Amino acid sequence: MKGKEFNETSNGPVGTVCAIPEPLSVSARRQELSVTGRIHFDIFTLFPAMFAGPFAESILKRAQEKNLLSVLTHDIRAYTTDRHHVCDDTPYGGGGGMIMKPEPIVRAVETVLFHEGGWHLSADEPLPEWPLPKERMADNQVLYSDPVENRGFVSPVEASENSGFQIDHSTAPNESVPIILLTPQGRPLTQQIVGELSCFPRLALICGRYEGVDERVRSQLVTDEISIGDYVLSGGELAAMVLVDSITRLIPGVLGYEFSAHRDSHSPGMLGLLEGPQYTRPHTFRTEAVPDALLSGHHAQMAQWHREQSLLRTLQRRPELLAKAALTEKDKEFLRQKGWISAESKHSE
Repeated sequence: MKGKEFNETSNGPVGTVCAIPEPLSVSARRQELSVTGRIHFDIFTLFPAMFAGPFAESILKRAQEKNLLSVLTHDIRAYTTDRHHVCDDTPYGGGGGMIMKPEPIVRAVETVLFHEGGWHLSADEPLPEWPLPKERMADNQVLYSDPVENRGFVSPVEASENSGFQIDHSTAPNESVPIILLTPQGRPLTQQIVGELSCFPRLALICGRYEGVDERVRSQLVTDEISIGDYVLSGGELAAMVLVDSITRLIPGVLGYEFSAHRDSHSPGMLGLLEGPQYTRPHTFRTEAVPDALLSGHHAQMAQWHREQSLLRTLQRRPELLAKAALTEKDKEFLRQKGWISAESKHSE
């Protein structure tokens, strides 16, 4: 079958990336990611142009220029067969709005994932054969044979050791390409999930629109559903951008300082806490000066100040995080002085 292989350019998407001809073991997946040093995203959407601006700026742009990240958007309408490229229809049983039809989405995802990462349907070529021949699907295990049973991911132990995240085995990714639907009905996105997904060299993201997607997209194709919050957007495109950005930050070599992401709020280096306040020049701004502890040059004192400020900020803004945070006795004593009551203390009362 014909296809377009995208190569790195100064102003376009970076491609050809790692191919996944069959399910990879955890160790093989890590080895591939370490060798290529890249993560490839296939994003399926009705509005590919929405991604042009965000992916051409700042960290995401530099990651592509360094060949650490590649992103291809696939227009779902290109996988329709009718003259008007219809992708939605009215819902059975009544109700307002329109529902995205299953055929264009499933055809787009299955066709793209059948090829190596970096393949894109050219505008001048006919649609590839679909449904894909069963014997060829058996040879190419990128596609899931039983996505319903594989829903939710089985996490690699090595990924936990490599990233610093303690991965929940009941929700970690399968041995192949995660096929993620961005939806407000999905599991809430956390830094933990971001760390899990950053271990994969290739991910597929489906952006819903209108009143949602036909349920058969979930039952026959999707392996994971992710929400970026308890609110509703016009579509999954913005959520997909959030997911790509958060995962990209964890790719080695993307950030200028290697441990920046490790010390972010919610990250392993913070042990479940929020990051505390930060200061830079000038020393005094509108009568507010930098705390003396940060000017002492005493590394132990500065480390203690950062730790205490992190504890205090978490107590003030996200006190529920303290229940799962790795706290020392010294941490607990500091928090008690600030009014914190531990779960153990509540139960004993």
